[in-house]
Amino acid sequence: MQDSEDYTQKKAFFERVLTVYGRKPALEALRDPLLQCHALHLSSSNRGGGIITELLDAAAKKSIPVHEHSREALARISKNGKQDQGVALDILCPSFRSLQTYVEELPGLAPQRILALDGITNPQNLGMILRSAAAGHIDAVLWSSKGNAALGPLVIKASAGTLYRAPLVMCDSQVNALRRLAQQEVEICSLEANASQTLFEFTPKKHVAYVLGNETEGVSKDVVQLADKSLSIPMNNGVESLNVAVTASLIAFAGSLAKVR
Repeated sequence: MQDSEDYTQKKAFFERVLTVYGRKPALEALRDPLLQCHALHLSSSNRGGGIITELLDAAAKKSIPVHEHSREALARISKNGKQDQGVALDILCPSFRSLQTYVEELPGLAPQRILALDGITNPQNLGMILRSAAAGHIDAVLWSSKGNAALGPLVIKASAGTLYRAPLVMCDSQVNALRRLAQQEVEICSLEANASQTLFEFTPKKHVAYVLGNETEGVSKDVVQLADKSLSIPMNNGVESLNVAVTASLIAFAGSLAKVR
């Protein structure tokens, strides 16, 4: 029984850990008093001095363990050997969850507002979406490792560091994840320019997932087929559409906008 509890606790801990790579992103995270860092990983090929010394000093101040690895082993930890600069850092992100954990929690949760990312390939857009989600009224951001930009330095920079506090739900496939959410009575709404009903006219029944599509191609056909309905953002002056990150911001604050109207 104790072993089972220990496993559950460890699983819950590690699914909230994000490994970031690169010397500057790692140093900025170590110096952030609001972040809980778990371990610093360095390649044995790093030369001493400079920013490596700063990283070691920052880790020492937080009493964070430092692990040295071969270049090959460090690349496996960072998952980006070409750009990790011999540095990786494990950061505990308290609002991160796996899809399995989130699905198990759903029955006991208040009505959820979810952003589902269906092929957001531009790191800057992804970072800005996460920033809006963290700031606004979003309970979960469904991010799949397949089809979306990786959670790397460009996303961290565009999010202004709010990636670490965003309510990210990790999955492998957006389509499969949405199918699982639909089984939990989550209403699936795709954002499409030609939809007759607008975002501001729509009232969810309970849980709702708003699907944001690829910057060029929009929501994928497989996801459109899963959607319960499609919603649009009303446009004036012949404007066809908004940047996907702007759309995410409108969704994040849609409740507040409805009250103003």
